[in-house]
Amino acid sequence: MSGAFPAVPLKWYKYSDVSLIRPRIRNMPFSSTSSTASTSTQRTQALALLKQQGMTRLAEFSEAGITATTVGRMERAGEVVRLARGLYQLPDAALDAQQSLAEAARLVPKGVICLASALAFHGLTDQMPPTVWIAIGRKDWRPRLTYPPLRIARFSDELLRRSVERKKIAGTFVPVFGVAKTVADLFRYRRTVGDALAIEGLRQALRRRKATPAEIAREAEAAGVWATMEPYVMALTSDA
Repeated sequence: MSGAFPAVPLKWYKYSDVSLIRPRIRNMPFSSTSSTASTSTQRTQALALLKQQGMTRLAEFSEAGITATTVGRMERAGEVVRLARGLYQLPDAALDAQQSLAEAARLVPKGVICLASALAFHGLTDQMPPTVWIAIGRKDWRPRLTYPPLRIARFSDELLRRSVERKKIAGTFVPVFGVAKTVADLFRYRRTVGDALAIEGLRQALRRRKATPAEIAREAEAAGVWATMEPYVMALTSDA
């Protein structure tokens, strides 16, 4: 019969391969229990990490062996809250008036809170900037975030490391420039932030004794703006 195939019994496997198939099926590992245990362990680790850090990035979860799938399940279950893309917090975490500073610091790990945001943090202005000012290195990757809204300032490596204080906000440590350096930086960026804010920051820092004239002069020298600031410092200290 040219072009025809021989008839094959429908139950051909019963007598040929069943002895091979059955052991394979019987010995296949059932992973449901181990998968559940793994998820439970990751969940415990994730909660511990959030309690320790206050806020945690998805990359930090991954480094700790916690998968994005586990974090997603925890979010759907209401065990964690997503603050921004890739940033999580416990739902019962205490709210802080400076929450956006902590969020920005966690999302931009190499950044330092600066300029108007640092001035507001130190309580030296009544103006609450609508965006978070954060300093990064001249060659650092520029973050592109929809929340929190950021304003980026580029600093040299030397100035980026200078006078950095670590303050605890919303359970996480946030790098913020000190008062004297913040005032000097405002004068360095006065064309961007405005002369009024720079002068007000200097006046309040001296009036409230948050920084001495010597400390401000030292930071102004390092920033290259002492020639601009000196007349203001002299005028404000002579009135004191």
